Amino acid sequence: MDLFEYQAKELFVKHGVPSSEGRVTDSAEEARAIATEIGKPVMIKSQVKVGGRGKAGGVKYAATPDDAYEHAKNILGLDIKGHITKKVLVAEAKDIAAEYYISFLLDRSNRTYMAMCSVEGGMEIEEVAVQKPEMLAKVPVDAVKGVDLAFARSIAEQGHLPADILDTAAVTIQKLWETFVGEDATLVEVNPLVRTPDNEILALDGKVTLDANAEFRHPQHLEFADIDATDPLELKAKEHDLNYVKLDGEVGIIGNGAGLVMSTLDVVAYAGENHGGVKPANFLDIGGGASATVMANGLDVILGDSQVKSVFVNVFGGITSCDAVANGIVKALEILGDNATKPLVVRLDGNNVELGRKILADANHPLVTIAQTMDEGADKAAELAAAK
Repeated sequence: MDLFEYQAKELFVKHGVPSSEGRVTDSAEEARAIATEIGKPVMIKSQVKVGGRGKAGGVKYAATPDDAYEHAKNILGLDIKGHITKKVLVAEAKDIAAEYYISFLLDRSNRTYMAMCSVEGGMEIEEVAVQKPEMLAKVPVDAVKGVDLAFARSIAEQGHLPADILDTAAVTIQKLWETFVGEDATLVEVNPLVRTPDNEILALDGKVTLDANAEFRHPQHLEFADIDATDPLELKAKEHDLNYVKLDGEVGIIGNGAGLVMSTLDVVAYAGENHGGVKPANFLDIGGGASATVMANGLDVILGDSQVKSVFVNVFGGITSCDAVANGIVKALEILGDNATKPLVVRLDGNNVELGRKILADANHPLVTIAQTMDEGADKAAELAAAK
């Protein structure tokens, strides 16, 4: 889950990372009120999950509360790379003597954590990596040892931060590591990490990505979800603990196991080329327990997609046998009743496959077609979708 800047700063405050005072709002009038409360010049910052806000006019300096009002009015509704600004952060403007860069991230390729630090902050880190690679330190971080003050100081030193602020920077860097670990993040980035004329080190911007796999440890993270930007079907699936991703196609996909579902997407896309370019409509992994309730919930989500013309249920019986899956499908159709209106192609294989197919055949539901193989099922589902 990617966070807005104001949400990232809420986590910074929680973990003692020094930043600037401010609040978020969706109103120009309230932006003026916040600026009045702060009593100093402020920055009005568009809250969108994309870079380049300043270049797009989404970050403005406001010397007075009236300036804050005018800038907020202009920024609210601003389109930045396809992201519409619905909120602005009103934050105290700080005098900046220098700008640095610091981040902690999950380095998947090397199966470890990594710190990146540079004295060349304030610009896109990709530009630094290309133009001045020697100025960007990439420091592996041992997950067991973590980052203490001494190691944080070493990271700052390797990033070529000035010697006279290494100790101060180390304190902030170490607290950013605490944020990274404490919130189960895959990215914590500050650009710019600034030095004030008084040699304070402040996180004036923040980018945080939280690991969705750790949500069970952080129920409070649910309040960070961007409901407005989430597909309603994905929200509905999440309520039922279903692994669902909406795609732009016509064949709904249900499978058990991420690998099998991914393979099914490929096979359906390939088969669809012979039927007018029909494509998969979603990724939906119901996991190992294909009970009637789970199957009904999955079908309910998929059938709620107006783009779906047919559904391909592709299940390999393992721990959950094919007869249990077949019973789940039959009962799911009973549960859905009149809400089940689109043809289903079902391919079962694995444990108790013959019994599973017999259960479906005996049920003789008018919407269900039994396929013997994955290729056959994908082709039939694509054919039925194209015919609608």
